Amino acid sequence: MGDHLKRLNAPDSWHIAKKTTKFITKTAAGPHNANAMPITVWLRDHMGMARNLKEVKQILHQNDVIINGKPCRDPKMGIGIFDIISLPKINKYFRILRDKNGRHVSIPIDAEAAKTRLCKVTNKTTVPGGKVQLNMRDGSNVIADNTYKSGDSLVLSLEPESRFRIIDHFPFAVGNMAMIIGGKHSGKVARIIDIVKVPGSVPNKILLKDETTGATFDTIAPYIYMVGTTAPAIAKWGHEE
Repeated sequence: MGDHLKRLNAPDSWHIAKKTTKFITKTAAGPHNANAMPITVWLRDHMGMARNLKEVKQILHQNDVIINGKPCRDPKMGIGIFDIISLPKINKYFRILRDKNGRHVSIPIDAEAAKTRLCKVTNKTTVPGGKVQLNMRDGSNVIADNTYKSGDSLVLSLEPESRFRIIDHFPFAVGNMAMIIGGKHSGKVARIIDIVKVPGSVPNKILLKDETTGATFDTIAPYIYMVGTTAPAIAKWGHEE
């Protein structure tokens, strides 16, 4: 695969101008999926903090950008949903979410909120020594007990002395609150009212109820991201404009 990506072929989730230049930075292999947006695009095209790739590299080489608790120095590093981006020197902090059109949006948060992040458990494996390893949607892994299940969400610490320590747990279960991160209902936060198991390789169907309008709708399990139990843990875990 080449190192170049034409702007016209960039994922729609990046929400960038398509015809200003021919090429744009391509995401390096790493966290998230193919829709992950390079930190270069975020700094330059979304936030306007740099005018070109040279300025992006200068910012990164000064360790001014912290992604999920670790300094980022790779301009191709991919960012995705629920990532925490900290710019401590200017006291700015952001959580990456998706809007109703499936595009990446940056939600300003405070320094305290930037100390934790939300991760979705996609599966778990047993590693040598009999320990359970939780594999997260963004590619990270956490050693924990067997309490947690696929589809659950974990709130993890990002502080250096306790990085990836589990702070809270939102089970994938009927009655709990979920955010939809794909499809026509992307960006909504609703309560799960039923989980319909579908035989075969087709994803399970999830029925939800919007607490504000009372409307019910359905989506598929891969689009579900648990964000709370009786109520969403954070009001801004849902972005509809």
